[in-house]
Amino acid sequence: MVSGSRWSIARRILLVQGLLLVVVLAGMALALRAQVQDEARDVTGARMSSLTRTLAVDPTVVATLTDAVPDGREVTDRAAALQPFTTAVERQAGADFVVVMLPDGTRLTHPDPDEVGQQYLGSRDGALAGATTVETFDGTLGASVRAISPVLTVDGRVVGLVAAGVTVDHVLATTPGRVALIALIALAGLVVGVAGAVAIARWVRRQTLGLDPRELARLFSYYDAVLASAHNGMVLLDPGGRLVRVNPEALRLLGLPEDTPVAGRRTEEIGLPPEVAALMAGADVPAGPRADGEPDGPGVVRDRLVLVGDRVLLFNRRPAVRGGRHGAGAQVLGALVVLRDHTELQALTGELDRTQSFAAALRAQAHESANRLHTVVSLIELGEPEHALEFAVRELQVSQDLADRMVLGVGDRAVAALLLGKSAQAAEQGVQLTLRPGSQLPEGLVDERELITVLGNLIDNSLDVLAGAGPGPESAAGPVGERRIEVGASVRDGALELTVQDTGPGLTADQAAVAFRPGWSTKPGTGPAGTRGLGLALVAQAVGRLRGTVTVRPGPGARFVVRLPVAAPGWDAEAFGVAPGVSAR
Repeated sequence: MVSGSRWSIARRILLVQGLLLVVVLAGMALALRAQVQDEARDVTGARMSSLTRTLAVDPTVVATLTDAVPDGREVTDRAAALQPFTTAVERQAGADFVVVMLPDGTRLTHPDPDEVGQQYLGSRDGALAGATTVETFDGTLGASVRAISPVLTVDGRVVGLVAAGVTVDHVLATTPGRVALIALIALAGLVVGVAGAVAIARWVRRQTLGLDPRELARLFSYYDAVLASAHNGMVLLDPGGRLVRVNPEALRLLGLPEDTPVAGRRTEEIGLPPEVAALMAGADVPAGPRADGEPDGPGVVRDRLVLVGDRVLLFNRRPAVRGGRHGAGAQVLGALVVLRDHTELQALTGELDRTQSFAAALRAQAHESANRLHTVVSLIELGEPEHALEFAVRELQVSQDLADRMVLGVGDRAVAALLLGKSAQAAEQGVQLTLRPGSQLPEGLVDERELITVLGNLIDNSLDVLAGAGPGPESAAGPVGERRIEVGASVRDGALELTVQDTGPGLTADQAAVAFRPGWSTKPGTGPAGTRGLGLALVAQAVGRLRGTVTVRPGPGARFVVRLPVAAPGWDAEAFGVAPGVSAR
């Protein structure tokens, strides 16, 4: 795409590669032509050397130069004897000239008769020394490649010289076929190179969507600014699942330092929880339904809650696809992961759940109070005031005993209020929530907000199990057929120990091993993906923040045991030998 004077990267690459090919191939052609010419001269020089050496020992030449002639007729007589011979040799050998001369350089033969008797033009020193030499010299016929050899007598005396040569024009005339072949090869290389450049240019055009460099730079600047300023965490991945870019908000939400090197690394290499790393990389993520009922493509994750550190994040993942929506012609360029912080929303949701639990408890108590009040009024109307008074006092005493047992057994008022509310909520669902006799939870030993998170989620977990369960097996929490939850609290061995046990079906050994992982649940999710399986994970995180341990016993009747180091003044947590960390087994 050309916009004004701006060219796309594809066209620029095509132009540059085309020019480069022309320059390279032209240089190669010239170099090969020069090489061919040099080879032709070398071959011609070798051929002329062979010719002059042969003539230097020819009997006709030797006899003509050694025979005695009368004074004053040395040149003419010998020229007359040799000229026909050398002319025939020139025609047969393809030489432009064959010159026989005296040692002083006087020509005895020449293609031009006017040059006979004139001085030979060229170097004779090597031949006079007894050697054959080759040179390129500009003589009477023009520039030529020539060789010169001495004619020797038996005793080694130089009696003459023989020179033969081919003009440079004739030498070059022997190479046009080879030069044409070189030109043809260069042309073929140019065609192939241009075709390759066009293919590369088209590929670059597809990759850059036809944008020119300025537009690409501007888009990158916008993209970088959007990533840096986005309030949501954004993670970009390549088709192989490697990280390309992580914006600052994503680093913060994932609990990673700002200077963490991420480019080119896999998700599991930067310290993410294994479940989150696999989810981010798109491992084993099936296609999910969209709001319109049509299935999403593979690798799509919508609104899944995940736990990273002490944060609850809303996780969305969508592949970046070009050329269709996951169809046969679609090209997956990578994936975009969007993270939103739902920690505060989750906390507010927990508060709302607790408020709703208290409201449900109040409604249940209101119904019970109305029933009791109607009973008292009816007894009075029937003339049984003593029975009415006895019934009212007895019911009031039962309620007061429950409250007194909770408040006295649990010194922490916030936890006592939670247990009262959960007791009423459990009663409304036909479940009995009891406090183990002898339980003690003094106020101020542990952060009460964390205690509320731990006990509230553990009790809710048991309520969820028992609400839809039939009569459970016999367990330590109650006999066969009862739906009961027992809560215990004690301080021993320098640590606060909390237990929550129910009469539900319990967990298998395999289930107990993974019970505290985010997203794990024995119940099918009814809401958005990922809204199940957070309760026990939140318990494990809260216990971890308190440097405690949480365990679950497999078998009928789930029994959770939480041990927390005491943090109240006067208590030395390290002296109690409480090991920090969370043990989920």
